Amino acid sequence: MNFNLWSSDVLKIIQKGIDTAALRQKVIANNVANINTPGFKRSEVTFEENLKKALQEKSTPSQGITLGEVTPRVIRDGRTTMRNDLNNVDLDIEMLNLSSNQIKYNGLVQLLSDRYSTMRYIINEGRR
Repeated sequence: MNFNLWSSDVLKIIQKGIDTAALRQKVIANNVANINTPGFKRSEVTFEENLKKALQEKSTPSQGITLGEVTPRVIRDGRTTMRNDLNNVDLDIEMLNLSSNQIKYNGLVQLLSDRYSTMRYIINEGRR
């Protein structure tokens, strides 16, 4: 696949990434809010691996990416815990995930902003 910043597929990927980061933020916040709820099992969002598989399956540039099939999923983490109340939320891990997610979100928003700024510059220079 040809990955250039002007491709509509790239824009779709950026938008899906931003949507995924927003969903992940909500899921992490829910995990933290339920840290003291007995029996609560943390959730997480999966998206990147599914996107990677979809990108690898598209071998010819003319096919493009059908991103409608690639969506973020919220899954429950059923791993056991060492806590007596059977809650498996670890505040340190959630804070690490929150920080990592915020960095990804900021990077994607900046990439989208830069892309539109470049397009605006090209349009304005074309008028002169």
